[in-house]
Amino acid sequence: MNVKSKQNISKLNSAVLFSGGKDSGLALDYALKYTNVKCLIIMQSSNVESYMFHTPNIKWAKYQAERTKISYVIKKTSGIKENELKDLKSIIKSVKKTHSIQAIVTGAIESVYQASRVQTITNDLGLECFNPLWQKDQIEILEELIDKKFEIIIVGTFAYGMDKLIGRKIDKKFIEEVTKLKNILKINPAGEGGEFESFILNAPYFSMPLKIINSKIVKDDSGGILLDILKME
Repeated sequence: MNVKSKQNISKLNSAVLFSGGKDSGLALDYALKYTNVKCLIIMQSSNVESYMFHTPNIKWAKYQAERTKISYVIKKTSGIKENELKDLKSIIKSVKKTHSIQAIVTGAIESVYQASRVQTITNDLGLECFNPLWQKDQIEILEELIDKKFEIIIVGTFAYGMDKLIGRKIDKKFIEEVTKLKNILKINPAGEGGEFESFILNAPYFSMPLKIINSKIVKDDSGGILLDILKME
């Protein structure tokens, strides 16, 4: 996987693929440090089984983006495999022009499918691609989120033995528990195998935290458990 170094990406105008989950949130933190972030790109997929995009509570990513005080754009997509890439390329091409973008930043950690397809799009459009979390140790990523004072909760669990984690904050106790599950069940501790999904309530770059006012627990058709956020402020 072609991953640009911090030196190669330094000071370029960037757009960050932002879903409101922990990976894109941490990637944004790196982007703010090493690039000139011009906008956030939020892909709203109507397909909960999208191969490319985070979907749980994606409707609230707008609220998260507003807390960053960074310009953002929202692109809706049906989420049909491969066709959704055309929608992604379309919005990246648009922000390249409207925000003078030179680089795209992603929160990809291990998904070659996702990272390679974004790389293909950026190559086609003459942009750099920066994946600051690529191949990082997953426990270290969780520890870094805590060290940087992110406040993140689990809003979806999709693997055996993880249902009790729904609604939990990512903290030191959480890391202890997923480390045990990793050793017993051979899961990805940062959810890279789709074991869980997360939602940022506060970040170092938020103007103020988000607060969940109302939510409910629901089960999807595959047996996954979701924390459906109904109201926020």
